[in-house]
Amino acid sequence: MDTQNLIEHPEMLLVVLAPVFVLCMLAEYYLGQKSGRLPHNSSYQFKEVLCNFTLAGMHQMSDLVTGLLIAKLYIWLFGWKMFEIDMGLASFAALMLLQDFFYYWFHRGSHRIRWMWAAHVVHHSSEHMNFSTAFRQSLMYPLAGMWLFWIPLVIIGFDPSWVVFVVLLNLGLQFFVHTQWVRTLGPLEYVFNTPAHHRVHHGVNPQYIDKNYAGVLIVWDKLFGTFEPEHEPVRYGITKPISSFNPWTVTFTEWRAMFAEGLSSSKSLKQMLKVFFSPPAG
Repeated sequence: MDTQNLIEHPEMLLVVLAPVFVLCMLAEYYLGQKSGRLPHNSSYQFKEVLCNFTLAGMHQMSDLVTGLLIAKLYIWLFGWKMFEIDMGLASFAALMLLQDFFYYWFHRGSHRIRWMWAAHVVHHSSEHMNFSTAFRQSLMYPLAGMWLFWIPLVIIGFDPSWVVFVVLLNLGLQFFVHTQWVRTLGPLEYVFNTPAHHRVHHGVNPQYIDKNYAGVLIVWDKLFGTFEPEHEPVRYGITKPISSFNPWTVTFTEWRAMFAEGLSSSKSLKQMLKVFFSPPAG
């Protein structure tokens, strides 16, 4: 598939990258886990890998269905664009930079607003860290509001197809930070999100919680006070473990808990809204 076709059908980008993802997972498993070079919490367990892949499939189907509606909204908003932007090398770089900036705020919101956390918790619920963890996504992201964070890019004047392509490219690049195989990337650690930085993000160690929200560039965390380097070994998971390999249980446990608490008859409207939109407890 050539570049033009990918831009016109950006949802195919992750499919095109799938062989690279599979090769990385096989290499990590055979050269890392089987040779005993990786810690136990990086191990591939069949039930969890199957859960991760199922969650990825559910997420992809949800994106395809809701994407039809969201694409129409983006195209409609394109009529409101502030500038006429022709896509070239410089404008593509600017789009990548701006999208990564907005991704930082989406990701930060996904940890600090319970409504958004109810979707994002799926990704953090594993107590292992390996390349397959990147596939652990939620079908509820459209309801949680992820797409809202890309609207400013369309209003600025970037073509909606390019916006979606760059969003998916950013997510594709993040696959490579979900590993314990790579310890450090040297000077690149100062600028880019790396496996070391992202391991911290997945940690439940007290000093690691709600740190390192970066997509591609770690500079956002350093600018906005959420950066934490990797010092002690990371303990992975969430403070309230889900303890299930059932994709439906993993997807909806937090949604059920949130609605049960928020819609309690004893709560006022203000208390209900606080349940849904305050930071998650614990």
